[in-house]
Amino acid sequence: MEFEFDVVVVGSGAAGMTAALTAAYRGLSVTLIEKSALFGGSTARSGGGIWVPNNPVLQAAGVPDSPEMARTYLKAVVGDRVPEAKQRAFLEQGPEMFRYIGARSKHWAFAYDRGYSDYHPEFPGGLAQGRSIEPKIIDGRLLGADLDKINRPTMSAPKGIAITVKDFHDLNMIARTWAGKKTAMKVGAQTALNMIKGAKPLSLGKALAARLWLSLRDAGVPVWLNTPLTDLVVEGGTVVGVRAEHEGRTVTIKARRGVVLAAGGFEHNLQMREQYIDGPQNTGWTVGATENVGEGIVAGQKAGAAVDLMDDAWWGPSVRNPDGPPFFMLAERSQPGAIVVNAKGERFVNESAPYVNVVHTMYEEEKKVPGSIPAHFIFDQNFRDRYLFLGNFPKRPLPQKYFDAGIIKQADTLAELAAKLGVPADTLASTVNRFNGFARNGRDEDFGRGDSAYDRYYGDPTVKPNPTLAPLERGPFYAVEMVPGDLGTKGGLVTDEYARVLDDQGTVINGLYAAGNNSAAVMGNDYAGAGATIGPAMVFGFIAANHLADAEAVVASESRAAQEN
Repeated sequence: MEFEFDVVVVGSGAAGMTAALTAAYRGLSVTLIEKSALFGGSTARSGGGIWVPNNPVLQAAGVPDSPEMARTYLKAVVGDRVPEAKQRAFLEQGPEMFRYIGARSKHWAFAYDRGYSDYHPEFPGGLAQGRSIEPKIIDGRLLGADLDKINRPTMSAPKGIAITVKDFHDLNMIARTWAGKKTAMKVGAQTALNMIKGAKPLSLGKALAARLWLSLRDAGVPVWLNTPLTDLVVEGGTVVGVRAEHEGRTVTIKARRGVVLAAGGFEHNLQMREQYIDGPQNTGWTVGATENVGEGIVAGQKAGAAVDLMDDAWWGPSVRNPDGPPFFMLAERSQPGAIVVNAKGERFVNESAPYVNVVHTMYEEEKKVPGSIPAHFIFDQNFRDRYLFLGNFPKRPLPQKYFDAGIIKQADTLAELAAKLGVPADTLASTVNRFNGFARNGRDEDFGRGDSAYDRYYGDPTVKPNPTLAPLERGPFYAVEMVPGDLGTKGGLVTDEYARVLDDQGTVINGLYAAGNNSAAVMGNDYAGAGATIGPAMVFGFIAANHLADAEAVVASESRAAQEN
């Protein structure tokens, strides 16, 4: 069976939904196909942050940013790893994407996460107060029956509860600050009100997916769930459609203008991970959507596409879960009273550094000290009494399942803990003693923990002079396996500044575009700030759709230029 549209979009994450929505707003006929029975992909499972400098939300909040500052900062983060034309397209088109969709969708509503620092605020152009925004909480009842079709988060919450990025930040200090206690009371009161009203609040990534879905629905864009891509249709070197499985049949969906691949990365494909990424790999360490096995990347390669950054991911130190997705360690590493050690019992990293950089260092350490993956996250009872851990409130017992699985080990003394870990007791004691001296003086002389505003964001403001440092001195002591988890892979099809897919010679593959984790990331090997996955995904989805909409005008212009020459 054959269908035909102007544009076919593959994947219902932020990149795919933004591309489809933009194409519809530009007057193109478009359909979006999604492999899963659920929409939202990894976006719906994420924190929902968006990093797009100089967007209208930041401007309204009075953020002291400028195009020049943003260019300087992104260049400092990315370097020469990604062409400047692609970096420039992201920065120039990002604000326009927000303005364009915001003028047409009644569901477009975002808030500034003031204080959530850029990940490298000390770089030229970096902002300690941050550039990240998030979708505002939305009532899931607006989705109607589609509410049950949104992808599930990695951690479930009781009915009626929805927290923002700012709430999460404050709740981590529930036992330490009045802001934490006030936030807990606010969230509790709002939850009670939601229960009374029957509201079904959605926040973070689910709120973003819901807002995009509602916008698509209003725009009349058909979305085919349970429709996995099987191949691209290529005629005369041009991609003219896709083949997919739909309602038990193989279908061909022709695309008069082109195809946008936004089907995610390959984080759940162990064979591809081991082929492209050095070091220990495990699909149980990722929180990316379970459907992401790289078929969009493979389809592009079959059509002649080049790939890049396949050896990298949106890394984050994580704790393996015996019976579910891993726990992504976002705040815990900055909270005082904990360290990370290798297989020798030695520190090797600034524990509070941006999560992608910590995992890069973990893999480097594994090469030097084999057996350092997983690393050991070590803390004392003071830490356990003060801070949330694995989603558990302070002073509450940690789930027994982690002890039974050997993920967490506990001992009354550091020497006993070292024995359980199989590391030299004298080395671990020396490591802790040295760190404790740094903590008391407020300066990490080995790794500079707490020097960056990013390090301090999740620190404890009641701890002076360095909110990320406190000694480990009160037993019992705990050691937790820390694995190199990820939000998804960041390697994929090579694209240009128009999101067009390129071959190994840098030539455009006509009719084929890619965005999100289906494409090689504009962030290169680093991470500019919270939302530097989703922000570029949306922007390049927007760019791809606009280029498709402008295709006839571009062809006509090129034809005129050729005739004039």
